[in-house]
Amino acid sequence: MKTQLVVSSAFAAALALGLVGQAAAQDKAAKEKCYGIAKAGQNDCANLSGSHSCAGQAKVDKSPEEWKYVAKGTCAKAGGLSAEEAKAKMKK
Repeated sequence: MKTQLVVSSAFAAALALGLVGQAAAQDKAAKEKCYGIAKAGQNDCANLSGSHSCAGQAKVDKSPEEWKYVAKGTCAKAGGLSAEEAKAKMKK
């Protein structure tokens, strides 16, 4: 009886992880990186300059090298930049 419970639990966990991964992939597809809108400590991952590689490490608000995920098509409305625009702004 215990073996059947363990196997059933493992199977259920594997199925749940598969669904979570699929949902995350779909969610990511509906979003885009928006540079220059992240507040200090609220960026989503590594910055353009490579000075850090983790979320939550932005030092200042609205740095052009930091980004957040936003719904596709909303970046410009939020005052954000594309990756190309952010790179050009950083060169100045």
